[in-house]
Amino acid sequence: MTDTAVDPRTPLTLLGTGAMGTALARAWLAAGHEVTVWNRTAARAEALAAEGATVARSAAEAVAANRLVVVCLLDDASVGEALDGTDLTGRDLVNLTTGTPGDGRTRAAWAEARGARFLDAGIMAVPPMIGAPGFGGYVLYSGSPELFEEHRDTLTVPAGTRYVGADPGFAALYDVALLSAMSGMFAGIAHAFALIRPEDIAPKDFAPLLVDWLTAMAPAAHQSAERLQSGDYTGGVVSNLAMQVAGNATLLRTAGEQRVGPELLTPYMELMERRLAQGHGEEDGTGIVELLDLRAR
Repeated sequence: MTDTAVDPRTPLTLLGTGAMGTALARAWLAAGHEVTVWNRTAARAEALAAEGATVARSAAEAVAANRLVVVCLLDDASVGEALDGTDLTGRDLVNLTTGTPGDGRTRAAWAEARGARFLDAGIMAVPPMIGAPGFGGYVLYSGSPELFEEHRDTLTVPAGTRYVGADPGFAALYDVALLSAMSGMFAGIAHAFALIRPEDIAPKDFAPLLVDWLTAMAPAAHQSAERLQSGDYTGGVVSNLAMQVAGNATLLRTAGEQRVGPELLTPYMELMERRLAQGHGEEDGTGIVELLDLRAR
């Protein structure tokens, strides 16, 4: 009896072999996938040839090699330049290039007009986390649900997958929203270390306290989400906006005493003061989201 089982190790093409692209290619190769790679600077793809990848001479040749085409380039403009003139008919195009929600939606329409199915993606990982189970890295995907379901097993090889909707702009939106929150956290960390820097306090001794405190505060995101969905910003509030604004004075005075610039704190504090002046002192800080919504102005 003939074995007609389909080999799940789908062959694929990868455009872009920078640090992230190389990590992705190595993960797929290690899992037994046939991988065709292309890079604008050809020499950067040669190391993968020694590991079993096929190096294409052009992007068009690479695209022609496989139905599943993964793109991991510098920016959206690079994607357009690399794929200009290539035949995308019948291809499944997965774009792992960092971009905006608008880039994702525009590129999806562009790909579909050329006969391709399309997924946009946001990589929530750095290269060392790719192909390394247990490190917590994952990739957000949005766009064609059929494409995602068909290639889910292949896409899961380098990192975990999270499909966030048919709107091709959602992966980038989730990506940038998460990165924006990270930026705010890093700002707070930088200010905290600046405060202790003039003193005889070892940063390594302070760091565990900082991590524990931020970890304890992180669940506040769930409370904010519940308040935003319900529209009730006052129920069950423990530390209201009026109290927080009053406490900000101590934060600023301490910064002054330690001769630390307040630039990382004052933009948020000014928004808190504006919300308080509008008569929302009994809320927590969730209502600040409304001040950032330009559609409401």
